[in-house]
Amino acid sequence: MRVLAVETSSAVISVAIVDEHRLLAEYILNQERNHSMKLMPIVEEVLEESLLAFNDIDVFAVAHGPGSFTGLRIGVATVKGLAQALKKPVVGVSTLDGLAFNLAYAQGLICPIMDARRAQVYTSVYRWSENGLKRLEEYLAVSVEKLIELLGKWDEPVHFCGDGIFAYRSIIEAQMGGRAIFVPPTHALQRASSIAWLALERALTGDTQTYWELQPFYLRKSQAEQRFGKR
Repeated sequence: MRVLAVETSSAVISVAIVDEHRLLAEYILNQERNHSMKLMPIVEEVLEESLLAFNDIDVFAVAHGPGSFTGLRIGVATVKGLAQALKKPVVGVSTLDGLAFNLAYAQGLICPIMDARRAQVYTSVYRWSENGLKRLEEYLAVSVEKLIELLGKWDEPVHFCGDGIFAYRSIIEAQMGGRAIFVPPTHALQRASSIAWLALERALTGDTQTYWELQPFYLRKSQAEQRFGKR
């Protein structure tokens, strides 16, 4: 089974193809380029370099959120369009699950933090077990201070990843000291290969969606929606 996954939930744009045995190809660009213009050419390039055609893909996957409202819409709309045209199933994977999977086999807690602006982060808490990645908390949009308070429930190291580590590292280090472990930049940001592998695991058990069932997962309302609600 081949899975093609796209990741456009942040400044990073990434496309990957995996099967049950290997990562066939991955493209990552972290330059805050125009996702709407770059995504399909990257998809086509990844397929071409893998000597594959669109019809060779069995499942299309996407990081469906949380993340950038515009980025999520672009990624989800692209996957929905491909799945509809090719009559293939889809899998929507949490952006946070994908980030946590970057740290597979880490000892201790795994805590992805995405900069959600307005002094908040998108986050959750995970642990790697014999059965794979296990989420210990709900998906959250909270302040870093609230997150640090939540992490006080555990007395063990916490591995942080996600673009939030670049904005909030000093605050976390000041309050958590040596418990806080920050991954290198190569593992910190979103990767389509992580989304693809998590989607593959689900697809092999039959846990897929139709294109019309796939929707972005925003976690919180956009700033425009909040302003409209106040009116």
